[in-house]
Amino acid sequence: MAVAQLLQAWRISRGYSVDDLAAQSHLQPHLLEEIEAGEVDPSASLLEALADALKIPPAWLFSHPTSFHILFNDPEEHTDSIPPSPDPVIERILAGSQMDRSLYVLLTALMQSGEPKLLRAAEVNLRSLVKQAKQATIPWQNRPSGHFEPPSD
Repeated sequence: MAVAQLLQAWRISRGYSVDDLAAQSHLQPHLLEEIEAGEVDPSASLLEALADALKIPPAWLFSHPTSFHILFNDPEEHTDSIPPSPDPVIERILAGSQMDRSLYVLLTALMQSGEPKLLRAAEVNLRSLVKQAKQATIPWQNRPSGHFEPPSD
């Protein structure tokens, strides 16, 4: 599906008119109409501005909004199938959201808020958690082979 159709689907799913989204993204309405009609190929910066106005990450513009219903809606409202996405990271996020929904709902709410300070704090904390997760949980696992020191209790 072309980015023009996906952009239009995101605009409609968010309840924006062409004029509303154009105003939010500081574009002329006729330019947005031309983009959605596929007459104009948007630049990366333009896609970024549109994604920002829609309060979604720019990569989401390349997947249909229905792919993300599992993040936005109650678990009972979605099926167990995950629509294919051109981005393997998005596919992993959606698959993971079915396992531990609360974490993904919180992250999605933060991303939708668009508040730069909250996003930066979340990013710093997540980076720290990832770093901790990659570290060995047993102290002697980091020692070179041939070196044995029993754990002290």
